[in-house]
Amino acid sequence: MSESMALVGLDVHQAQTVAALLDPATGELRVERLRGEPASVVPVFLEELDCPVAAVYEAGPTGFALARVAEQRGLDIRVVAPGSIPRAPGDRVKTDRRDAKRLVRLFAAGELSYAFVPSEANERFRDLVRCIEDARKDLMRSRHRLSKFLLRRGQRFPCRAWTQPHERWLVKLRFEDAPSQATFLDYLSAVQALVQRRRTLIGVLEQTVPESSHAQTVERLRCFRGIDTLTAAGLCAEIGDFTRFAKPALLSGFLGVVPSEYTSDDKRTQGQITKAGPPHARRLLVEAAHHYRHQARVGERLAARQSGQDPRVVQVAWRCQRRLHARWSHLAGTRGKKTGTVAIACARELAAFCWEAATLD
Repeated sequence: MSESMALVGLDVHQAQTVAALLDPATGELRVERLRGEPASVVPVFLEELDCPVAAVYEAGPTGFALARVAEQRGLDIRVVAPGSIPRAPGDRVKTDRRDAKRLVRLFAAGELSYAFVPSEANERFRDLVRCIEDARKDLMRSRHRLSKFLLRRGQRFPCRAWTQPHERWLVKLRFEDAPSQATFLDYLSAVQALVQRRRTLIGVLEQTVPESSHAQTVERLRCFRGIDTLTAAGLCAEIGDFTRFAKPALLSGFLGVVPSEYTSDDKRTQGQITKAGPPHARRLLVEAAHHYRHQARVGERLAARQSGQDPRVVQVAWRCQRRLHARWSHLAGTRGKKTGTVAIACARELAAFCWEAATLD
C-alpha cells in the first residue's frame, strides 16, 4: 500500500455502515456513519475521497455484495476473516465505532487475514451444498428423537436401523394410546419429510454440477476412493479454487486438519488439530478417509467413476489408495493409535492428494 493511500475500516450492517478513515498525511482518525445499504452508499463515499483508498470490512451476514460492487467500480475493498481479528481478553465493550477503528488500525499494521470472495455463481452453488448439509443434520436429529422415543416405549428393531426393512417396520408400528400414537406419527412424518427434502436437494445438485465452474474438479475428485458427487461437490464448494493454495500444506492448514503447536525456547509440543476453516469440508474428508482402512482395490463403482478421466488423475488416486492404506495399517496396527487419530492423519494426506489432482493443469 502506498503511503499516500487512505485506509478505511468499515463496520457493515444491513441499514447502516460506520466508516473509520485514517488520513495518510496527518495520521488523523475520523469516523462517519453512512445510512443505507452498504453496497449502495459505501462505494459512493469512498469515490468522493480526494486520495486513493483501500478499505476492509469483516465477513458477516451481509455477504460479499459490497466486495463485488467495489471490484466492478475499481475500488480496493477486502473482506476480513472474523477469526483473524485479535481481541483483548478483557475487552467487554463492543460498539460499531470501536469495531471500525480496530479494523483500520489492524489494517494499517498488516495484522489481518483476508477471506476468499467467491463469484455469485459459486456462492449459489455453496449455498445449495450447505442446504443439503443442514438437511442432513436435521434428519439426524429427527431420527434420534424417533429412536429414543421408541426406546422409551420398549420398541426395538432386531436388525440394523434406518434400512428399508427398518422403514417398513416403522410404517406398520402402532400404539394403543392416543398420546403415544400422535407423538410417534409426528416424529415419523418429520423423518420421512426430511428424507424426501434431502433426496430432492441432492437431485438438484447432481443437475447443477455439470454446469458449474467446479465440474472438472468434481469429476477428478470422484476418482478417489470414498469420494462421490456429494462429497466432491462439498469439498469444492467450501474450498473454492484449489489453485489459490500454493502447496498442499496450506490447504491442510485451511481445513484445520493440522496439529496445534506450542513452541517456546527448546520445547516443542503438538496437540489436537486446530479445527480451523470449514467444519463441513473437514467432516467430508474424515469420512472419506475411513474407506482407506481396507486393502487397496478398484471396485465396480470406482472404476465407473474413473472411466474416461485423465490417466494422471487415476494414477494419483491409486497412489493415494496404496499410501493411505499403508499409513492406516501402520498407525492402527503397528503403533496402536486410536481410530479417530488415524482417520485425521489419513484425512490430512488425502487433502494433499486431492490438491494434486485438482491442480494438475
